[in-house]
Amino acid sequence: MGEATAANLASHFGTLEAIQTAELMALEAVNDVGPIVAVHVHTFFRQPHNQETIAALLEAGITWQEAAVTQGPTPLEGQTWVLTGSLESMTRDEGKARLQALGAKVAGSVSKKTTCLVAGEAAGSKLTKAEQMGVEVVGEATFIERLAEWEQRG
Repeated sequence: MGEATAANLASHFGTLEAIQTAELMALEAVNDVGPIVAVHVHTFFRQPHNQETIAALLEAGITWQEAAVTQGPTPLEGQTWVLTGSLESMTRDEGKARLQALGAKVAGSVSKKTTCLVAGEAAGSKLTKAEQMGVEVVGEATFIERLAEWEQRG
Protein backbone atom coordinates (compact mmCIF):
# COMPACT_ATOMS: atom_id res chain seq x y z
CA MET A 1 0.00 0.00 0.00
CA GLY A 2 1.32 3.43 -0.87
CA GLU A 3 1.50 6.62 1.14
CA ALA A 4 -1.59 8.13 -0.51
CA THR A 5 -3.74 5.06 0.17
CA ALA A 6 -2.57 4.95 3.79
CA ALA A 7 -3.45 8.64 4.14
CA ASN A 8 -6.88 7.99 2.62
CA LEU A 9 -7.51 5.19 5.14
CA ALA A 10 -6.40 7.43 8.01
CA SER A 11 -8.58 10.35 6.97
CA HIS A 12 -11.57 8.09 6.29
CA PHE A 13 -11.47 6.21 9.60
CA GLY A 14 -9.72 8.72 11.87
CA THR A 15 -8.27 6.22 14.38
CA LEU A 16 -6.19 3.07 14.31
CA GLU A 17 -8.92 1.25 16.23
CA ALA A 18 -11.49 2.17 13.57
CA ILE A 19 -9.27 0.76 10.82
CA GLN A 20 -8.53 -2.36 12.88
CA THR A 21 -12.22 -3.17 13.29
CA ALA A 22 -13.38 -2.12 9.83
CA GLU A 23 -15.21 -4.67 7.72
CA LEU A 24 -14.22 -5.36 4.11
CA MET A 25 -17.03 -3.30 2.58
CA ALA A 26 -16.10 -0.29 4.73
CA LEU A 27 -12.47 -0.59 3.66
CA GLU A 28 -13.44 -0.84 -0.02
CA ALA A 29 -15.47 2.36 0.31
CA VAL A 30 -12.26 4.35 0.84
CA ASN A 31 -10.87 6.27 -2.15
CA ASP A 32 -8.08 4.26 -3.87
CA VAL A 33 -8.79 1.07 -1.87
CA GLY A 34 -9.86 -1.80 -4.07
CA PRO A 35 -10.83 -5.33 -3.11
CA ILE A 36 -7.24 -6.63 -2.99
CA VAL A 37 -5.93 -3.88 -0.69
CA ALA A 38 -9.06 -4.17 1.46
CA VAL A 39 -8.48 -7.91 1.94
CA HIS A 40 -4.82 -7.34 2.85
CA VAL A 41 -5.64 -4.61 5.40
CA HIS A 42 -8.51 -6.66 6.85
CA THR A 43 -6.32 -9.77 7.11
CA PHE A 44 -3.37 -7.87 8.61
CA PHE A 45 -5.41 -6.57 11.53
CA ARG A 46 -6.92 -10.00 12.23
CA GLN A 47 -3.63 -11.88 12.47
CA PRO A 48 -2.82 -12.66 16.14
CA HIS A 49 0.85 -11.68 15.79
CA ASN A 50 -0.07 -8.23 14.46
CA GLN A 51 -2.73 -7.76 17.15
CA GLU A 52 -0.15 -8.67 19.83
CA THR A 53 2.42 -6.29 18.36
CA ILE A 54 -0.04 -3.38 18.26
CA ALA A 55 -1.19 -4.14 21.83
CA ALA A 56 2.44 -4.22 23.03
CA LEU A 57 3.16 -0.88 21.35
CA LEU A 58 0.07 0.67 22.95
CA GLU A 59 1.03 -0.77 26.34
CA ALA A 60 4.52 0.73 25.95
CA GLY A 61 2.94 4.16 25.49
CA ILE A 62 3.22 4.43 21.72
CA THR A 63 0.25 6.28 20.29
CA TRP A 64 -0.93 7.16 16.82
CA GLN A 65 -2.13 10.64 16.11
CA GLU A 66 -5.80 10.67 15.20
CA ALA A 67 -6.45 11.92 11.69
CA ALA A 68 -9.13 14.44 10.82
CA VAL A 69 -12.00 12.43 9.38
CA THR A 70 -13.06 13.51 5.91
CA GLN A 71 -16.74 14.34 5.75
CA GLY A 72 -18.39 13.52 2.44
CA PRO A 73 -16.89 13.97 -1.01
CA THR A 74 -13.86 16.18 -1.44
CA PRO A 75 -13.46 18.72 -4.28
CA LEU A 76 -10.62 16.87 -6.01
CA GLU A 77 -11.68 13.30 -5.35
CA GLY A 78 -10.75 11.06 -8.26
CA GLN A 79 -8.35 13.59 -9.76
CA THR A 80 -4.61 13.11 -10.28
CA TRP A 81 -2.34 16.14 -10.08
CA VAL A 82 1.37 16.57 -10.79
CA LEU A 83 3.62 19.34 -9.44
CA THR A 84 6.74 20.40 -11.34
CA GLY A 85 9.28 23.17 -11.05
CA SER A 86 9.78 25.28 -7.94
CA LEU A 87 6.96 27.15 -6.25
CA GLU A 88 7.58 30.52 -4.58
CA SER A 89 4.72 30.54 -2.07
CA MET A 90 5.14 27.00 -0.70
CA THR A 91 7.25 23.90 -1.04
CA ARG A 92 6.15 21.13 -3.37
CA ASP A 93 5.56 18.93 -0.30
CA GLU A 94 3.19 21.58 1.10
CA GLY A 95 1.39 21.78 -2.24
CA LYS A 96 1.14 17.99 -2.34
CA ALA A 97 -0.28 17.85 1.20
CA ARG A 98 -2.88 20.52 0.42
CA LEU A 99 -3.97 18.71 -2.75
CA GLN A 100 -4.21 15.40 -0.89
CA ALA A 101 -6.29 17.04 1.85
CA LEU A 102 -8.72 18.04 -0.91
CA GLY A 103 -8.91 14.45 -2.15
CA ALA A 104 -6.47 14.52 -5.05
CA LYS A 105 -3.90 11.88 -5.78
CA VAL A 106 -0.52 13.52 -6.42
CA ALA A 107 1.70 11.68 -8.89
CA GLY A 108 5.35 12.12 -9.72
CA SER A 109 4.93 11.91 -13.47
CA VAL A 110 2.46 12.93 -16.17
CA SER A 111 0.27 10.20 -17.66
CA LYS A 112 -3.09 9.79 -19.36
CA LYS A 113 -4.61 9.73 -15.84
CA THR A 114 -3.27 13.22 -15.01
CA THR A 115 -6.01 15.80 -14.46
CA CYS A 116 -3.80 18.87 -14.07
CA LEU A 117 -0.13 19.86 -13.95
CA VAL A 118 1.00 22.72 -11.70
CA ALA A 119 3.99 24.32 -13.43
CA GLY A 120 6.32 26.31 -11.19
CA GLU A 121 9.57 28.06 -12.12
CA ALA A 122 11.94 26.06 -14.31
CA ALA A 123 9.36 23.41 -15.18
CA GLY A 124 10.95 20.95 -17.55
CA SER A 125 10.04 17.71 -19.29
CA LYS A 126 6.84 17.17 -17.29
CA LEU A 127 5.48 20.43 -18.69
CA THR A 128 6.41 19.45 -22.23
CA LYS A 129 4.78 16.04 -21.84
CA ALA A 130 1.61 17.53 -20.31
CA GLU A 131 1.28 19.97 -23.21
CA GLN A 132 1.79 17.17 -25.74
CA MET A 133 -0.87 15.04 -24.03
CA GLY A 134 -3.39 17.87 -23.75
CA VAL A 135 -3.33 17.87 -19.94
CA GLU A 136 -4.51 21.07 -18.26
CA VAL A 137 -1.53 23.17 -17.10
CA VAL A 138 -1.82 25.92 -14.49
CA GLY A 139 0.76 28.31 -13.12
CA GLU A 140 1.39 28.95 -9.45
CA ALA A 141 -0.94 31.96 -9.18
CA THR A 142 -3.91 30.02 -10.58
CA PHE A 143 -3.02 27.04 -8.38
CA ILE A 144 -3.02 29.23 -5.25
CA GLU A 145 -6.37 30.81 -6.21
CA ARG A 146 -7.96 27.41 -6.78
CA LEU A 147 -6.58 26.00 -3.53
CA ALA A 148 -7.99 28.96 -1.60
CA GLU A 149 -11.39 28.53 -3.26
CA TRP A 150 -11.54 24.76 -2.61
CA GLU A 151 -10.26 25.06 0.97
CA GLN A 152 -12.78 27.80 1.74
CA ARG A 153 -15.64 25.55 0.56
CA GLY A 154 -14.31 22.60 2.51
